[in-house]
Amino acid sequence: MANQTEKGRGGPVMTPRKIAATVGALFVFQMVSAMIGTTLTEAFADGNADKAALRFGVALMMCSGLAVIGIGLLMYQVLKNFHQKLALCYPIMRVVEFTVSATCGIYLLTRLQAVPHAMLWIYIPTAIGGLVFTYLLFVTRTVPQPIAVLGLIGYALLLLGVPLDLLGVLDMGAGLGMILLAPGGLFEVLVLPIWLFAKGFTLPRTSQPTRLNTAQPTVA
Repeated sequence: MANQTEKGRGGPVMTPRKIAATVGALFVFQMVSAMIGTTLTEAFADGNADKAALRFGVALMMCSGLAVIGIGLLMYQVLKNFHQKLALCYPIMRVVEFTVSATCGIYLLTRLQAVPHAMLWIYIPTAIGGLVFTYLLFVTRTVPQPIAVLGLIGYALLLLGVPLDLLGVLDMGAGLGMILLAPGGLFEVLVLPIWLFAKGFTLPRTSQPTRLNTAQPTVA
């Protein structure tokens, strides 16, 4: 049963229902902490000399990065049974995302100046990992496909926005750029977490790994 603790070779492990709730909470936490942290670090880069606020902002960005690693590792436990190699790409990209974010934060703390286009470099692994993640959600039907489609659109627009910003076509922090960020933000902070809190994952009733082209999921 989904509400009972399952046991693996190494002892108790989280049930899919608990993983879903934890992932939902981590998505909300990472988005909120990243937004506040980014606001504080960008304020320093724009001339606010409050170093305490800067340190707090970088700390929040680090916490957000650790949260996304947690999301990647937890979702790997769910998705590896459908396609292990592709599922592994997701936590790898989340680690890359954290590494880029942490590097930019440490540079800002030590040099007291921001890495040029720091957020754009963070967006690249975010978008690539997100596309893998939502593709797997879509083909495995672990969440309703419209939710996965919203995520696919959001991460695709995020990835598209990076070169457009670098070329000066738009600014990802204002105007049209903010519109490009909206679908992904809606997916991460509202739609997916609410579904995970309320319904969890839809998984096959089998303990054996299920391939993408043969999965027949039913409600767990």
